[in-house]
Amino acid sequence: MRIGTGWDIHPLVPGRKLLLGGVEIPNPLGESGHSDGDVLVHAIVDALLGALAKGDIGMHFPPSDPAYKDVSSLYLLRRVLDMLGDYAIENIDCTVILQKPKLQPHIQAIRESLAQACSITLERISVKAKTAEGLLGEVGEGKAIIAQSVVLLRKHLSDEECPLEDWV
Repeated sequence: MRIGTGWDIHPLVPGRKLLLGGVEIPNPLGESGHSDGDVLVHAIVDALLGALAKGDIGMHFPPSDPAYKDVSSLYLLRRVLDMLGDYAIENIDCTVILQKPKLQPHIQAIRESLAQACSITLERISVKAKTAEGLLGEVGEGKAIIAQSVVLLRKHLSDEECPLEDWV
């Protein structure tokens, strides 16, 4: 088993989409970023890379590289999922901190989008939404968004390592 944590923050600006887990959330402000700015996917990518001891999102997809300008964060996630090798996602637990809009009506769609993107079952994805209670500077003022993620990976076992009769 391997565990990784990820964290990301983006300013909220007019003229950009608010994307969380690949789901567009109706809002007049969206995440500023070199890619599409999906702060939740970025936190998951960092957690996966951390669990694999392979650096962080900026190392693999630098904001100075024009190839990643406005690219879908789900594309970046798929690239990192290709690095899992002998590991599989056991579960992902995430928290999004955003003053507004309220995310509860969108949580199920976000979980479904992430489960599909990661090719895992829905019960392996947890997404929670919190406000900053007016605190945390720009986040509490509604000018920024934070996402945190924890990922647990398990190693695939061969039939020799885990015989079928052990499961019966």
